[in-house]
Amino acid sequence: MDRLPKKERHQQLLKIIEDNPFITDQDLTRMLRVSIQTIRLDRMELGIPELRERLKLMAEQSYDQVRSLPIDEVIGDIVDLQLDRSGISILEIKQEHVFSRTKIARGHHLFAQANSLAVAVIDDEIALTASADIRFVRQVKLGEKCVAKAYVRSISGERHKAKVEVFSYVGDELVFQGHFIIFRSNTETGGGEGVEHEDSH
Repeated sequence: MDRLPKKERHQQLLKIIEDNPFITDQDLTRMLRVSIQTIRLDRMELGIPELRERLKLMAEQSYDQVRSLPIDEVIGDIVDLQLDRSGISILEIKQEHVFSRTKIARGHHLFAQANSLAVAVIDDEIALTASADIRFVRQVKLGEKCVAKAYVRSISGERHKAKVEVFSYVGDELVFQGHFIIFRSNTETGGGEGVEHEDSH
């Protein structure tokens, strides 16, 4: 097994983390074929904080603050938020999220992450889920990190509703998707009637 020279490894490490800030040290060991200790030393030398710290920094640098519900009621950690446009949250699947026998995540946790993000991304004091069309694409297991990405597709001022799509991933693999209709109390603060956002997922 050939190992990269340290300088090249450092360059690759920087690029991988820039492309995917949610990557774990364990994933990096597999990709760069070195020990976990080497990855940690490399990160220290390059001044790259561990995953938990990176997520905390991203959350602090989020563009907007949640208006529709207290931040501690959002399931998962919000790491990016642009009200009435898009948002990202990350949920690490722990023991309390899984069935004890199979170590597979209970579906309602994935739904709760997606649903709370769909509500959180709405720029309104009151936002409630009116309906949800959801699909579980594959099982999520203990220790995996579920990254949910929400996109506000349209806002209807007349009907006080917004359409929000949420796609949840483990790595590059889609594991859950949901189409939510969110009722909002007042659209004056948002994009107004008929606004369409066509962000790609």
